[in-house]
This record gives sequence, C-alpha cells and structure tokens, in this order.
Amino acid sequence: MADNNIAPAAAGEASEGTAATKQKSPRRKKATVEPVRPAAAAPAKTPGAKRKTHSDREKAEKLDLISKRLAQGKTTLQEATKSAGISVQSYYQWKRNEQSSEKKAAKAVSGGNDLAELVQLEAENNRLRGLLAEKLKAENVELRKRLGLD
Repeated sequence: MADNNIAPAAAGEASEGTAATKQKSPRRKKATVEPVRPAAAAPAKTPGAKRKTHSDREKAEKLDLISKRLAQGKTTLQEATKSAGISVQSYYQWKRNEQSSEKKAAKAVSGGNDLAELVQLEAENNRLRGLLAEKLKAENVELRKRLGLD
C-alpha cells in the first residue's frame, strides 16, 4: 500500500528534506564621519608636545607654597595646586617622593655609623655590667657583716 499523505513538492516550495536558501542582500556601506574639530579659541595639542618637567628645586618651592597656603586655611588643596600650576595628582606624587627621599637620606647618614654605634653600645653595656656587679658584691659583703656570717 502506498502512502497517500505524501504529495509531490510544488514548484517554488521546499519539501521537508531540502533546505530553502534565501539570498542575502549586500550590506550597505558605513557613512564616513568627519572628526570634530576643536574651536578656534582652544589650540589643539600637537602629538609631539613634551610634558613640562620641573627640577627638584622647583618642586620643593611649589610644595612649600602649597603647604603655606593650606596652613593659612583660606584655600582648599585643589585651589592651592591650581594656583601653583600643578595637578592634585602631581602634588601627591611629589609629596610621596619627597618623603621617601628624606628617609633615604636619613638612612644614608646613619648607614656608615651603625657599626661604630654598635661597638660603642656594647662597650657601654660591659661597663654598666661591671658597675652593677661591684655594687652587688658590696651589698653582699655588708649583709654578711650584719648577719655575722663572715
């Protein structure tokens, strides 16, 4: 017996076993956008422009100026750094570098004297031990005399 449910595929229709392919339309090209140019009042930065570098003396002067303004209490940190011509981040970096360089300098000064200082402390320690031993012996002799053990 033949299967009556199966009908031949009509022209233009896809049967269950075949996949219908749909042709894609070509993509549209993206519109080109012109870059926004800055206003004439604000000069454009050149890519090769170098950053301003400050000498250690200039950094110290600006840090002193900022600390004086902050000590007066009339301005905030942001205003003080702006008037000095630096950013708040630069202020904190310079402050941190200044503190670490002070620590290094203090360490360098005491670095060579550590051994001499240690030898001096050991000598003083031995001297104090000797003095303590003499006092204890004197007290011991005195107590023996009082108790009549000698």
